[in-house]
Amino acid sequence: MYLSFFGLREHPFNLTPDPRFIFMSRSHLAAFDHLLFGIHERKGFMEVVGGVGTGKTTLCRALLAELGDDVATALILNPFLSELELLRCINLEFGLDGSAQSRNGLVEELNHFLLDRAKGGGNACLILDECQNLSPSVLEQIRMLSNLETSDEKLIQIVLVGQPEFHQMLGSEELRALNERIQVRCFLEPLSASDTSAYINHRLRVAGAGGELQFADSAIRAIYGYARGNPRRTNAVCDRAMLLAYARGSKKITEAHVRVAVQEISWNPVGSSRASRWSRLRLGVAAGYAFLTMAGLVGGWALGRLVLT
Repeated sequence: MYLSFFGLREHPFNLTPDPRFIFMSRSHLAAFDHLLFGIHERKGFMEVVGGVGTGKTTLCRALLAELGDDVATALILNPFLSELELLRCINLEFGLDGSAQSRNGLVEELNHFLLDRAKGGGNACLILDECQNLSPSVLEQIRMLSNLETSDEKLIQIVLVGQPEFHQMLGSEELRALNERIQVRCFLEPLSASDTSAYINHRLRVAGAGGELQFADSAIRAIYGYARGNPRRTNAVCDRAMLLAYARGSKKITEAHVRVAVQEISWNPVGSSRASRWSRLRLGVAAGYAFLTMAGLVGGWALGRLVLT
């Protein structure tokens, strides 16, 4: 809606994990480098941990884009799979037939594929996202894949990606064997205040922003105060603040735009008595509408949309 007004080629703050927009904070860059090293050096199991919205999936997609043709890749985003379903999904992601009906048949198919690649000097990388939702039995099945190896190298490198509770799961006795095999561990930290400013400007540049579109320093401070360095929340409030600025014909996003944006996306007014009045007004309108509906007085007319000015 606002692309032409701001002179943008594309939306800068979409919530999709587009690797072109990845911003490498210190912890993201460290994780990226360690994972690349672990894959190329055939370290086997690797772990990436970060909170919701910290950019784990985006980092994984950037990693896949960086790997050359000598590394076959598979990305599994759906964690709600049985042991057999997971094996079939892995094989299909690697471009295999995946039609075998037994665990042994699927593992044998995968093993032949990996051995053929290794003979030509190739490698393979499997990335499993949202691992905190995997059952212990499925995680044990994944551990067994590390047995696909030659006498001197791992045939498949496996990156386990999850939220902090996944790291806690690995500390259990039930998953001790898997935990002991992890050779590389990466932890994604929230962005700092200065990172947040650089992050916003980076995404604007990638989207094609020129010099006219600006986020005021006070606006960026307010964004950080709300998002606390979480990229997903930062994207959400930036996008809404830009929409508000567009509606007012402004190419500068101000602190006022951000505060209203936070109020709208969180449905939790903050920071001022004006916000409190707006909250009371919304509640009053909702209550009035409910009363009229119950009384049968709401007919062919609809309640108009309120616009905050």
